[in-house]
Amino acid sequence: MDNETSVMLFQNQKIRYIWDEETEEYYFSVIDVVGVLSQSKNPGNYWKVLKKRLKDEGVELVTICNQLKLPSYKDGKMYKTDVASKKQIFRIIQSIPSPNAEPFKQWLAQVGSERIDEIADPEIAVERAISTYRKKGYSEEWISQRIRSMEIRKDLTAEWDRAGVEEGLEYAILTNEISKASFGITTGQHKKVKGLKKESLRDNMTNAELVINMLGELATTEISKVENPEGFEESKDVAIDGGSIAGNARRELEARTGKKIVSSKNAKNPKLLDEKFDD
Repeated sequence: MDNETSVMLFQNQKIRYIWDEETEEYYFSVIDVVGVLSQSKNPGNYWKVLKKRLKDEGVELVTICNQLKLPSYKDGKMYKTDVASKKQIFRIIQSIPSPNAEPFKQWLAQVGSERIDEIADPEIAVERAISTYRKKGYSEEWISQRIRSMEIRKDLTAEWDRAGVEEGLEYAILTNEISKASFGITTGQHKKVKGLKKESLRDNMTNAELVINMLGELATTEISKVENPEGFEESKDVAIDGGSIAGNARRELEARTGKKIVSSKNAKNPKLLDEKFDD
């Protein structure tokens, strides 16, 4: 599974989920769903008892729930947790008497349809992203840069896919190489400068950082198209070359202005991300 893990809200209650790109389906934390529906103080135990009852009844749809790693609410670490598809969740809903059952069904149906719509028409996802950024207080200039950075990133990962680079760890390593060559630091070090943990680094970049990041990824993509690397190792060399072009531009600009592009500013105050440099 290529997983995108996050949290959704149903009536201000958290529901952890994983989106599986391969099956194009959501998998929801069963314990979170059970907690919402049952209002139990111990949803884990409630689910344990319910799962046994359903198994005794021969309801295979529910008893074969997957276990995938989700972040714990207590410490943020990843632990194996029972997850279920939308079809399985609907079956669980039928087994829990709850006034939340019907509104939860409607919420669940809407959640699924939104993602399917985004797959069929990527512009919907872009518009939703723009709306979210606006609500968070980002400027129009920053939003334009961020959306453009998404397009450039998509072109880059398409090129890596063509070159036979494996999504996941290898993508992360190549991204790190571009970062080191572009900014002089790894993505992890960059996040540390900004005081980030699990937050998106790109969503916390200033305009100037986004521009340098885009240049590094754009240069990597264009060089890759010309040199046609095969596999991870050759693509790694290209990533370093592409990032170096952005790194040279960064150093030259810093020398001329006397200001650093790598910034401690973050999205806690989105308006500050429009300020181009740190003294």
